[in-house]
Amino acid sequence: MIYLTIAVLCSVAVSVLLKILRRKNIDIRQTIVAGYPVAFLLTFILLKPDVSSVNTLGAAWGIIIALGVLLPVIFVMLGRAIEAVGMVATDAAQRLSLIIPIVAAFLLFGEILTGTRIFGLALGFLALGALVYRPQQAVIVNTSGNTSSISMAATETANKNPVLRTPLWLFGVWAGYGIIDILFKQVAKQGTAFPLTLFVSFGLAGLLLFIYLLITHVRWQGQALMAGLLLGALNMGNIYAYVRAHQVLSDSPSIVFTGMNVGVIAVATIIGVGVFKESLNRINMLGLLLAVSAVAVLFLA
Repeated sequence: MIYLTIAVLCSVAVSVLLKILRRKNIDIRQTIVAGYPVAFLLTFILLKPDVSSVNTLGAAWGIIIALGVLLPVIFVMLGRAIEAVGMVATDAAQRLSLIIPIVAAFLLFGEILTGTRIFGLALGFLALGALVYRPQQAVIVNTSGNTSSISMAATETANKNPVLRTPLWLFGVWAGYGIIDILFKQVAKQGTAFPLTLFVSFGLAGLLLFIYLLITHVRWQGQALMAGLLLGALNMGNIYAYVRAHQVLSDSPSIVFTGMNVGVIAVATIIGVGVFKESLNRINMLGLLLAVSAVAVLFLA
């Protein structure tokens, strides 16, 4: 269980780090690009990919290139979503991304969609809707018909920071992680080893993002680059510990899957509410309950 615990903590720690960076107005793109060399090196050391078989990737290169583009993009979306709706809802949406591979298996790959899975999918979509729900603040009008100064200030702040009042980043995280999951599964079906796929994808993702930042003439930030070292270690720590948990508990995959998804939602909620004072209304809390239920139902389906 130690590997499962490490995987959960590393996953939540990534969200915590991104939330802190957003609060300090640090360029997350630079943090991400600095993290990939670390993840690249740790993948080589820990997972020992067979680099000599890179010439056998063949048709898998199309998928790997897609991963190279999506991986850094989804990290940027993750940071935006944490800023927009908080780490509690964002981590729950990330865990609910398992809905997308299940729908794809039914629509694209001919798998049978059972009644239990339909129920789980319905719970998942309801959970997403509840997690992004934010009640609109009522505009207070005084007897003279003028809007109160408090409401005007709140409205002005919201207009200046539209990202803080939109759930679109959350849906981006949900969709992005779901698509990445599909891509990894398709590479695995083609016989490509997972460690090599991860190794090449990390290298390509870091290279493409670095080229993009150079083209845009970014002003490099020392803090952002230093934070990237930690981000890369946490990202790879999450992946390695999750793989090892599956290996150690090979006879009980349900424990690993459910423990990982429910554990991330639970720990993120504790830290988000307890440490960062994120507010959850009743519908958001219902969304968390629905998210945990959806994970359980979809796995048992």
